[in-house]
Amino acid sequence: MNARQLVIDDPEAGVFRVHRSSMLSDDILQAERERVFDKCWIYIGHESELAGPGAYRRRVLSGRPLIFIRSNDGDYRAFYNTCSHRGALICRADEGVAKVFQCFYHAWTFDNKGSLIGVPDEEGYGEAFDKAALGLQPVERLANYRGFYFVAFDPNIEDLATYLGKATDYLDLIVDQSDEGMRVVPGTNKYSMRANWKLLVENSIDGYHGLPTHETYWQYIADQGVDMSGSMMGGEALSLGNGHAVIESPAPYGRPIAVWHPLFGDEMKPEIEGVRARLVERYGEERTKRMADHIRNLFIFPNLIINDIMAVTVRQFWPTAPDYMEVNAWELAPRDEAARLLATRLDSFLTFLGPGGFATPDDVEALESCQTGFTADSVEWSDISRGMKRTPTVTDEVQMRAFWRRWNSLMQGTPYHDPEATPRRTEKRPLAV
Repeated sequence: MNARQLVIDDPEAGVFRVHRSSMLSDDILQAERERVFDKCWIYIGHESELAGPGAYRRRVLSGRPLIFIRSNDGDYRAFYNTCSHRGALICRADEGVAKVFQCFYHAWTFDNKGSLIGVPDEEGYGEAFDKAALGLQPVERLANYRGFYFVAFDPNIEDLATYLGKATDYLDLIVDQSDEGMRVVPGTNKYSMRANWKLLVENSIDGYHGLPTHETYWQYIADQGVDMSGSMMGGEALSLGNGHAVIESPAPYGRPIAVWHPLFGDEMKPEIEGVRARLVERYGEERTKRMADHIRNLFIFPNLIINDIMAVTVRQFWPTAPDYMEVNAWELAPRDEAARLLATRLDSFLTFLGPGGFATPDDVEALESCQTGFTADSVEWSDISRGMKRTPTVTDEVQMRAFWRRWNSLMQGTPYHDPEATPRRTEKRPLAV
């Protein structure tokens, strides 16, 4: 089955279906690497992970080993993690601080700006040997939006701000939660699923599964006095263009950012109300309500989820086979957050979204169950048409169709069009008052 036959998209009839072979084929996965991941901006890390000169993180993006580093001159850089001599990895730790990297194979040495500065027995090379041309190779493109850094393997890709488009409105809502900006809390959650990566895209912005799949969690917080009535049935689901999407709804529970709830304890009420007062002073009442009183799951195409719910979680995932993915997740917090608020945030994060929390094991089970179900190949199509004939809510599927339409256009090599993409909000990010 070729790419043109994988998606049925008929907005007039209200029909949207995806062929399940898209979740099973090695050929499709290889095409995705070439046509999707190699043609998009891909998240590599947050500026706060590189706190000072020489700080680095080792990452693997789309099967490529990379180094994300802050050089001694203060610039952020991304290099391919391979020695220009014979190819060995020159960075062999996941994180650290380094003025230089030395390849363990033949001891070629590079500074943290990528220059080759040391070659044992350099005299053994002839006059054509050009050390200046043999530094670490930088990734084709590196750019950031408000501290979120992305790379691209296509040197001719559009600029990052254009690519992100309306998704920047939701990134602003996160970054503006703190006067001092946000930081990644040290530590990474790493886990895997025996399921196709696109299933986690769908799941991460799927409000329809929330109540039945995570019933145990809702009962847990209901026992602590949280009223869930109506919260999952309201709100909105939006296609933001370029394959990005969001679901947003009123927060049913307290949020460490600026919404106190009795489950936090009376002793924390003054601190949380103080945070809210500072936000109102800085941004006004209307924008503070949107930041603090609503939760949202933001999807940035092709594989980045930012959950701004009971805590702010950054989640990225990579396919290693059609039926297997690896997941990394990090927690974002205000740089100036008080210790007790941070502890509450981390508890909320791990309780729901941690690998052993209430939600993640449920989702792993659901997605692995789907993957097994796909092997019943007489049932060929999955239906993703919910909400096509009404104004979508968080329990509808316009946000998933946003992903699939962008995916389908890249796989086919045809112009992208999403008839359900929403116009940009008239609200602009206000300057601090």
